[in-house]
Amino acid sequence: MDAEAHRGAPAASPAREELIRRYERVRARTEALAAPLSSEDQQLQSMPSASPTKWHRAHTTWFFETFVLLPRGASEFRKGYGYLYNSYYEAVGPRYSRPARGLVSRPSAAEIGEYRRAIDGRMLELLSSAEGRTSSELASLVELGLAHEEQHQELILTDALHALSMNPLEPAYRSPAFARPKGVESAMRFLPYEGGVIEIGARRDGSSSDSPTSNSFHFDNEGPRHRVFLEPFEMASRLVTVRELLAFHRDGGYETPSLWLSEGLDFVRRERISAPMHARVEGGALVVFGLDGAREAELDEPVSHLSYYEADALAHYLGARLPTEQEWEHVASRNPPDVGNLLDDDPVRTSPLGPTSCTAPPTNGPATSGPAQLFGDVWEWTSSSYAPYPGFQASAGAIGEYNGKFMVSQQVLRGGSCFTPRGHVRASYRNFWHPDTRFQMSGVRLAKSSPTVGTVGTRRNA
Repeated sequence: MDAEAHRGAPAASPAREELIRRYERVRARTEALAAPLSSEDQQLQSMPSASPTKWHRAHTTWFFETFVLLPRGASEFRKGYGYLYNSYYEAVGPRYSRPARGLVSRPSAAEIGEYRRAIDGRMLELLSSAEGRTSSELASLVELGLAHEEQHQELILTDALHALSMNPLEPAYRSPAFARPKGVESAMRFLPYEGGVIEIGARRDGSSSDSPTSNSFHFDNEGPRHRVFLEPFEMASRLVTVRELLAFHRDGGYETPSLWLSEGLDFVRRERISAPMHARVEGGALVVFGLDGAREAELDEPVSHLSYYEADALAHYLGARLPTEQEWEHVASRNPPDVGNLLDDDPVRTSPLGPTSCTAPPTNGPATSGPAQLFGDVWEWTSSSYAPYPGFQASAGAIGEYNGKFMVSQQVLRGGSCFTPRGHVRASYRNFWHPDTRFQMSGVRLAKSSPTVGTVGTRRNA
């Protein structure tokens, strides 16, 4: 059954029709993001932490086949795909070595397209016929699969960017100006917030803290909602920019031990790092390589592709620190998550070749005096280790492996980037990477501790 045939089924509920439309939209966006890449491009795996584009396309399809279709009696599409495209689910069975994914030339990119179309047909048939309680349970699982695929859409872009950066010809994924951070031309201010007991985490109904608009879906690591105590603090009004990174570079920041965590200093010395990933300093300017090719970065655009170590050192150089994830969520929960410089929501409709650019304004809300760029542009490193919230319990079975088993030796990032699909992020969303990760679109927002004590939950001097 193809992607259109389900429309001949009996009339469905509005909720079911919306889920079907969302399924089609998300699945089509993955293909649109892969479209500018040749079959050779889609084969590349430039480092163990990245994966080939065609693997992302297959893995997200395997997810729906394995967790939705096979338990409901469907036959396996092709023997061996489960071994090739299982990522880390021990409960499902053995899997192919992650660092060697780029060595698997077959199935081809075209055959992966056939796999996607076949599974889409089965999924749409299932969604069209499900009823009652089965429909509700199915919808929850499909929503998880779609959120999972949106994560991989971002990875398609970061992994393809890294692969293309290995080419001395510096080829563009797509031009002009595809998915790049946007600058905010304003002096950095530190906005004060009171301390006290506050609540963070996704609510029971799935909404994200106190955001005016929020997704009903959330990952298990975003809850349970719980209370934390915050000392008074200040948050920067915008992200750290290229201008400030160049000052750090000129002043020998990468060689100044007093700015660095010991592990971080060892890291930059060992890897001979003197600029963000995909960037180099030339003649006092920062030349960056992005999806639109090589260019001189604007001074007011957010600096990106920093490790946690670099973010922490840069914060210390600027006389501040990284925010905790609790501070960040407390501030962000009062801002709409769908306003920001994020990936276009519907690239198929926008252009036959995929997304045109990150088109939304870079500030969060019209004429706001609060922080700009809380959502989109770059993921923001926090000083918080990725750990379970009080009362967290992973789900039973393989699905429970999705987040919980990674809660060690990683740092939390917040806010999304211009590679993140619009509507995917929210105030409670917890991204996480090892502190040496640089190939992601990661940047810096500053915070400071404040000695002032006052009323919970309000900005001072607003």
